Amino acid sequence: MGMPRFGRAKNNDESSSNIYVANCGPAVGISHDEIASVFSKFGEVIGVYAADDSGTRVIVSYSHESSAQSAFIALNGHKCPQLGGRSLHIRYSLQNLIPKDKVSDLVPVSITASDLGISGIYLVQDFISAEEEEELLQAVDSRPWNCLSKRRVQHYGYEFCYDTRNVNTRHCLGELPSFVSPILERISSCPTFKNVENIVLDQVTVNEYPSGVGLSPHIDTHSAFEDLIFSLSLSGPCIMEFRRYESGDRLSRIASNAVAKTEGPEDDSNFIRRAIYLPPRSLLLMSGEARYAWHHYIPHHKIDKVNNKVIRRASRRVSFTFRKVRTDACKCVFPQYCDSQR
Repeated sequence: MGMPRFGRAKNNDESSSNIYVANCGPAVGISHDEIASVFSKFGEVIGVYAADDSGTRVIVSYSHESSAQSAFIALNGHKCPQLGGRSLHIRYSLQNLIPKDKVSDLVPVSITASDLGISGIYLVQDFISAEEEEELLQAVDSRPWNCLSKRRVQHYGYEFCYDTRNVNTRHCLGELPSFVSPILERISSCPTFKNVENIVLDQVTVNEYPSGVGLSPHIDTHSAFEDLIFSLSLSGPCIMEFRRYESGDRLSRIASNAVAKTEGPEDDSNFIRRAIYLPPRSLLLMSGEARYAWHHYIPHHKIDKVNNKVIRRASRRVSFTFRKVRTDACKCVFPQYCDSQR
């Protein structure tokens, strides 16, 4: 059974047993358990759910409407010392009833790239050993991290600028560190991948994701990087979801600048969904259609469900993303997704 969906109450006077709470969540270091602990002081909490992909907005669902009303009166617009002193913005939310024939929010999770059914996806499990994994983690932990709102990052070769979603090709950070050299050599000789013998990957981004923090749906900017994008997973597992939007670019980009009509997960009627399980030490390659036309996304979950098996995420997951910076215009065959061809 999927996660419940919620929508905004039709007017501010319409109360319910569910409240939408903004400015708290895993992305700002506040777990759903901590939120439940605070809000349970007003009555029995059925559950705390992510309101969207941001990691900073949640739905708190009570057993009784009076509990939600008490929480609304006490906490709306006020700083909450138990939640890091953050000011909470609250409104009532109504649960949307989902028809029985509606596809569950839980998309089936593939274990292999062939089962995923997306052209250009390759997955190699146990690409490195446990000893190599530990050496890589020690190497990055000995270097300074840059802190973002949701995670910590390191950049090598070229810095990825999140405000422009691109790189400054005139500002090279230097050669890639020596600790990634064995990985690059293994990639170039891996029989699973095609046309990689002569590739020169010159940009690496290291991401550290705390438990419960994911990644919003996106396509790596076409004008920034070439065709092959490799992602090495370390320390913890996760689910990576892929979405192919009918209109090309992600429809929710517009909604992200305003209050969305629905506070639950996106309406999946306008995109195709696939998901794959990424275990520690696995290497994922996105190329061709998968790289240029499918948004990839890591849900903000602490627990993932894979083939009826519940898998709890580790306290941290670290990923190494290897890319080649583009020096000419992208001429891919997916112009509806391509910033170079618009």
